[in-house]
Amino acid sequence: MEYIENGIKTLNDFLWGWPLIGLLLGTHLFLTVRTKGIQRFVFRGIQLSVQKEEGSEGDVSPFGALTTALASTFGTGNIIGVGTAIALGGPGAVFWCWLTGVFGMATTYGEALLAVKFRVSTADGRMQGGAMYVLDRGLHMRWLAILFALFGCTASFGIGCAVQVNAIAAVCKESLNIPPEIVGVVAGGLAALVIFGGIRSIAGVCERLVPFMSLFYIGGCAAILIHNYDFIFPALRTIVAMAFSPGAAAGGLTGGGIAMAMRYGIARGLFSNEAGMGSAPIAAAAAKTSSPVRQALVSSTATFWDTVVVCAITGLVLVSSIMKNPSIDMAVAGDGGLLTTMAFAQIPIVGPGILVVGIITFAFSTILGWAYYGECCTRYLAGGHGLIFYRVLYILTAAAAPVIQLNLVWMTADVLNALMVLPNLVSLLCMSDVIVRETRRYLG
Repeated sequence: MEYIENGIKTLNDFLWGWPLIGLLLGTHLFLTVRTKGIQRFVFRGIQLSVQKEEGSEGDVSPFGALTTALASTFGTGNIIGVGTAIALGGPGAVFWCWLTGVFGMATTYGEALLAVKFRVSTADGRMQGGAMYVLDRGLHMRWLAILFALFGCTASFGIGCAVQVNAIAAVCKESLNIPPEIVGVVAGGLAALVIFGGIRSIAGVCERLVPFMSLFYIGGCAAILIHNYDFIFPALRTIVAMAFSPGAAAGGLTGGGIAMAMRYGIARGLFSNEAGMGSAPIAAAAAKTSSPVRQALVSSTATFWDTVVVCAITGLVLVSSIMKNPSIDMAVAGDGGLLTTMAFAQIPIVGPGILVVGIITFAFSTILGWAYYGECCTRYLAGGHGLIFYRVLYILTAAAAPVIQLNLVWMTADVLNALMVLPNLVSLLCMSDVIVRETRRYLG
């Protein structure tokens, strides 16, 4: 087992090293240039997200598709992941994480556009789309489409389910003294109630849960920033300065240099918003829309909310808290989870409460979002006959997650996520002319 774990760790480190990070960031920049800065339409996308298109083909509203995508991207990475980036790369990592979100909006836009354009209607009238259909119908590379669907289906059990339930179990055990076994059963039961209803049920819950948890978390972070008001501007200056300068110390914080800040900031940003992974466009394909560009504009706002807003706010909360309480940085020793816990604990009751509710709701929403992604990948591979088996296995994974050794699960999920990226980028880069042509036709 040790040899297997070491082998997967080596493969994971290789796949998520500079080559893949550079390829993803390069795709973000490439599509930003080719779409002539599609990010400038972000507020138009926000407006379109709350406007229904009656009579258009699809299963859920544009807002339902957006919140389903946000459900999967809003996860522990927005909270603990940002803390890990700061712990390992210094405060400058927050800037690179934020910048990744800004440029990643172009990739999310391109993915969603292609997903809607090449979506299909199944035998039972459902709309299905995603990188597997783009690769199959657009590029006629069925073998690569099968690989993407296989990676996506398998990854959903790890990063989408087991890892998230384990995070809920850990915070419930530590903060509420609830046994992990009970948490697993409850999480599995609640997920089953939603998942067996299909995309309409998942989207219906996400439409209510995502806005609530987002506003609650952002409001809580605002309360902490008010408490840290005298360190907000020093924290901003430190984040920007240490993104471009070697490890100078500030208020107890020490940067790891430009390379470290870039590596961990970009990696956390990419992992948090999933831009380029090919997962979020699966939800976009189910939207009721008359134009691929219209839904793509809506979908691009997911990366805006996830990284440009939520991850940036989390980073500012953590850096300002650490600068106000320098002993935190000395105690965590590179542990992002501990750093986050100690930073939020600086405000008794309120801080830990925000962290607990944030982790539980963010993680549960990810369980729902990834369940739908896994279902779509399963349907592509095995048709509708495989859905019951997939759903049952997904629920059992959720129930058992708190007692599973997650080191190997986490690393395997990371590997599978990286393997999803590669065929998805093939579809994006090879079909970039289609993205440009559709964009010009709709936006002029």
